[in-house]
Amino acid sequence: MSQDLLFIAAKQRHAELVELIKNYDKEYYTNDNAVIDDASYDKLRQELEHLEEQHSELAIDSPSQKVGYLVQNEFQKHEHSQAMLSLANAFSEEDIEDFISRVKKFLNITTDLEFLAEPKIDGISFAAHYQNGELILGLTRGDGQVGEVITENLKVIKSLPNKLTGNYPEKLEVRGEIYMSKANFAALNQEQEKQGSKIFANPRNAASGSLRQLDTAITAERNLDLFIYAVHAENFANTQLASLEKIAKLGFPVNSLNRICHTSQEIMANYQQLSDERYKLDYDIDGIVYKVNDYSLQERLGFVARSPRFAIAHKFPAEIAKTKLEDIIIQVGRTGALTPVAVLTPVNIGGVVVERASLHNEDEIKRKDIKIGDIVLVKRAGDVIPQIDSVDSKKRTAAVKDFIFPNSCPVCSSALEKPEGEAVTRCTGGNICKAQLLGGLKHFVSKNAFDIDGLRDKQVEFLYEKGLVTNFSDFFTLAERQHASLTKLENYPGWGKKSVTKLYAALAEKQIISLERFIYALGIRYIGQNTAKLLSKNYLSIENFLQNISQLSENSETYQALVNIDGIGTKVADKLLEFFGNNDNYEQIKQLAELLKIEDFAQNISNSIFANKVIVFTGSLTKMTRHEAKAKAETLGAKVTGSVSKNTDYVICGEAAGSKKKKAEELQVKILSEDEWLSLI
Repeated sequence: MSQDLLFIAAKQRHAELVELIKNYDKEYYTNDNAVIDDASYDKLRQELEHLEEQHSELAIDSPSQKVGYLVQNEFQKHEHSQAMLSLANAFSEEDIEDFISRVKKFLNITTDLEFLAEPKIDGISFAAHYQNGELILGLTRGDGQVGEVITENLKVIKSLPNKLTGNYPEKLEVRGEIYMSKANFAALNQEQEKQGSKIFANPRNAASGSLRQLDTAITAERNLDLFIYAVHAENFANTQLASLEKIAKLGFPVNSLNRICHTSQEIMANYQQLSDERYKLDYDIDGIVYKVNDYSLQERLGFVARSPRFAIAHKFPAEIAKTKLEDIIIQVGRTGALTPVAVLTPVNIGGVVVERASLHNEDEIKRKDIKIGDIVLVKRAGDVIPQIDSVDSKKRTAAVKDFIFPNSCPVCSSALEKPEGEAVTRCTGGNICKAQLLGGLKHFVSKNAFDIDGLRDKQVEFLYEKGLVTNFSDFFTLAERQHASLTKLENYPGWGKKSVTKLYAALAEKQIISLERFIYALGIRYIGQNTAKLLSKNYLSIENFLQNISQLSENSETYQALVNIDGIGTKVADKLLEFFGNNDNYEQIKQLAELLKIEDFAQNISNSIFANKVIVFTGSLTKMTRHEAKAKAETLGAKVTGSVSKNTDYVICGEAAGSKKKKAEELQVKILSEDEWLSLI
């Protein structure tokens, strides 16, 4: 590839990265919303900076040249005395060694240097200016050059002195991080939930939202705290450590975990210790900052575009963290599955505070040798679902306890069953088990089922506890029953006339539903969205579905016909038989069919050669996306699968088709190129 083409490709990718990073920065700094985890964001930044190293002209007006976010209109603006820059990042011991080597090379020093290692608080940067001992100006970081004036908000933070006593400089500026403790964060979200207000994702977002309030009374009641990490005053001290020690004597909070290190070995030992122990802290840290301790050397080192040469931030991995397993509880799901859940000392993983983690099943606890009281490593699978990765056996003490799995359902005391070959233990109580019944009700109104606006888990739990909804039909008779009731829903805390009116309108709107969504909403085990669609395609109408299901019995023709539907099988057939074999379930579905308009399955495939055919796509499609091709095939009545078998009718091959094409050739399945497929549709 020519140099011109390489530059064009680099320029295009750079533009994509700039757009992504600007959007993420706006969400994070302006809207207090972390939509991407730190590790993923850092990778985008690294890629951007690598492109700019290769093509320096791309750096003009790049996020790499900027810090923070644009100042919002609600607050006055004020220029910083010195730019508030961000820090370059390190992610490994090699990065730290490179940093030390660069500093020594720049300074032409071969002996060891002093570095102050400071815990990197996951909070909000600020600057506070004092004149003759009195706080006169407070600023957010803003874009690094100009910040928002938050003087009055800073004055209500108890740990920041408004007036100094003792031997203080005439002019003094301190910089630091404002944070919300884990305990205060938990209490705030509990109160927010009680009031029906916004639930914060993590303490950093909560601190930011609390600090930038036009009403300082809200800031005051949020119990924010802070640490000072920088001091600007004439002839105040010669080193970073000395300046922090002096500022602490004036009443400013300084982190007691700051440490002097000289070598990369000492730095890494401190990093490992703090990483291991950070779960014990009542505030979040996402790494450690290393600064050359000597101010005269800092001045010599100076700055690059957006960060100082004399400092670097050593980030902790975002997707895994260490914390204490306080307890193990059992949750019962809508299908009766008993899932052990770890109760953890809260820990921030990738910008999300994790207090619970799945332990999957009894066998998993035994396999990983997990005990109550252990120190465990927690990860978020797919950056979403928290799981226990492993136990730190070196931290195990004599105080840990074995977890004893229950021998009956902890909710309804029904017997448990664990079929041979399955890992999950299940409650046999069915709808007499409150957990299963409530889980079924929540599933019924969930997004991919009836999708009732205004009915989420909390609201469903409330309606159930008040006896207003105890079965599926109750949702659609609620408005009528409430009309005749003396106790109105709108009079309960958390509800109101407007929200109740909206709920009734949403319920009325969703009384028309497609057959496939209706079948999925029933929450029958093994019947997900795809299986519900297969059943709908086979039975076409609710009348036909109910008529056939009512005739189900083992070894019957109806049962065999059901099993023979491609993609159904005996597991699904047995669960349908079990569900509709319960007379209460069957009568409830009949009642729903009378209350609702359940639309027939829409076919529109009479002229399609792909009707009822099994299709597999493989290779890279160039004329349409894989998602679009699959959707198109399904509208023509085809079933799209991910693997080739003797039941496959067509394999559509894009570029670089591999093993699936080879298997199709072996099985003599009809192969179509992308162009041939397009011409046929």
